[in-house]
This record gives sequence, C-alpha cells and structure tokens, in this order.
Amino acid sequence: MSDDHFAYLHFNKESVPARFIAPSGELVEKLIEIRTNPITRRTSRIAYSRIDEKEAGTDRLPQPPPDAESTSDCPFCRPGVNSKTPQLLHEISPDRRLVHDESILFPNLFPYGSYSAVSLFDNQHFVEIGRASLSSYTGSFINCSKYFLRVLSHDPDAIYMAVTQNHLPSAGGSLLHPHLQINADRIAPNHHRFMGKRTLHYYDQTGSYLFSDYLKHEKKDGSRYIGNTGAWQWVAAFAPEGFFEIWGILPKITSFRQPATSDWEDLAEGILNTQRFYRSLCRNGYNLGILFIEDDNIPLELRVVILARSNYAPWVRNDHTGFEVMLGDMATFTAPEETAKNARPFWKR
Repeated sequence: MSDDHFAYLHFNKESVPARFIAPSGELVEKLIEIRTNPITRRTSRIAYSRIDEKEAGTDRLPQPPPDAESTSDCPFCRPGVNSKTPQLLHEISPDRRLVHDESILFPNLFPYGSYSAVSLFDNQHFVEIGRASLSSYTGSFINCSKYFLRVLSHDPDAIYMAVTQNHLPSAGGSLLHPHLQINADRIAPNHHRFMGKRTLHYYDQTGSYLFSDYLKHEKKDGSRYIGNTGAWQWVAAFAPEGFFEIWGILPKITSFRQPATSDWEDLAEGILNTQRFYRSLCRNGYNLGILFIEDDNIPLELRVVILARSNYAPWVRNDHTGFEVMLGDMATFTAPEETAKNARPFWKR
C-alpha cells in the first residue's frame, strides 16, 4: 500500500486517564484506550481495568439449552419442515424450496425485507458452538448464493443483500435449529448505504480497494493478523464493536457470484475456527454477518464479521449496556492484539 493511502485509512488509538480516590485512600489512575475504526471512523473503547474480571457464566461452557432435545415442536426439523414452513413464489423458483446437499432454503415466515429467507444447515436440531460440520456450513452458503441469483433474476433492483446468523437467544436467535438468515431488498439498510459510499469514495480517491488496503496494513503490522483459510484472510478487528470481534476478508471479490465452491468451503472453515476459539473461552453465543451490494460500480469486497455475545445461561448479563446503546461506543475488555494471539492456534489445525 502506498504512503498516500494512509491519508484515507488511519489506525488511530488514544489513551485517556480516569483518576479517583480508591477506598484505601490512595490516588488511582486507570487508562481507557479509545480506538477509531479505520473503515467506519466510529470509536470504541477498551477498558483494560476490567481485563481480569471473571464474567459470570464463563468459567465453563454452559449446558445446552433446556429444549435442545425437543424436536417435536421445531418447524425446522424433518419431516415437519415441509408442512410447517412457507414456500417460495413460483416466479422466484419452480422448486418451492431450494435444496443443496443437506441445506433447505425457504422464505422467512417473519420477514425483515422483500426477499427474506432461511437456509437450514441439516437435520440436527441443536449444534453446539464449533461443532457444526464443514459440509453443512458450505452447503448452506451455496444455497444462499443460489437464492440470491434467483432473486436478482426476478428483481434486478434488489441489490442490497446480507447473510447473517444468530446463535442462541443471547445473540437474538429465536429457534435453536441452526440456520442462516438471508435478506435482499431494493432499499439499503444503514450499513449497506454507508459501506457503499465509503468504499466508492476510497476507490475514487486511491484507485484501490478499501478492505484490501486494510488487510495489507494488518498483515504488515502483524499484531492482529490471525491467518488464512484459502483466499480468505482473518484478522482481529482493530477497533472492535463486539467482544472478540474477528473479520474474514476475501480481497478484491465484490460479488457473491464470484467465489468458487472452494471459497465457500474456506469461509466455512474460518467461521468454524472462530467458533472453536470462542468455545475455548467458554462462550456459546455469537453473531455473524456478510454484506453484498450487487452493483458493478460499488467496490465493496466480501467481509464476514463474527463476534461473541453474552452466554446463553442463567444470571449472565447482557454485553450491551446503556453506554453502548445510548452513547454509541462499544466498550470491551480485551485488546484485539490479545484476541489475535489467542485465536491463531485455531488456524493451525
């Protein structure tokens, strides 16, 4: 990356002191590090004074949810999935549900956009974090890409697309059965709108791809770079907006139509590596997301963001407080450099 690009991509961090009189009577000073996300320019805070705090429910991996074995009422378990889930419109697909290997895809009964869908992994009702099969994730991603193709064929303006996952209720999941959520719409969500403008502006100013340049910096720095799975490159987020936030970047790939089957498999491997890392921390909830803008004029590269959420277990506090919700700054307790160091062994399998 040329030095000129640094005018547009800053990795800024600043420490601010908090001073007070401790109960013992001594003067105490504690530092809070404020980092600015080079991509969004949003700030996040690392409260190092809480780094040794033992969070409730993380001394061991929590037990499976109470209904982990209750398959009779699950609309996603077979054979009930064919009678309890909606069907695709004929103009989207003559097959009322899309099937790829073990994955089944169908419309979301409670949609968030014009083309909301669900892609199941397989027929396993509950899968603990890090224990899904590589093939089940791969097949589910490929099924999502097949659905996006059919949506674009029917509605070429539905270019704002996303694949997300909420694992367990603490991450917003309403059903245990593992699945991905898919959305496509003509109206851009906030992150699509911002990232589209940001990546286009960066490309116009530098002639280069934003995430590729971000990745070049992180590989050169080395302290937050984790490893690769195929062409996917994995880093700990410089200014995390969630606990133990990890990114996977597929450089210079700007459309879901470009990856080969092996790229989806490599993505699945990196996601499972991340989950195994979270499992080692006795965390059982997570979110992931990938955004797509299917416009040849928007140079938004493929990036998956994964972050751990509060454990789904009794008496566990939420990871978002009034500070995050009302002030807009995420406050975490672990340095991204430490996250990367502890995650790297999971990329050496």
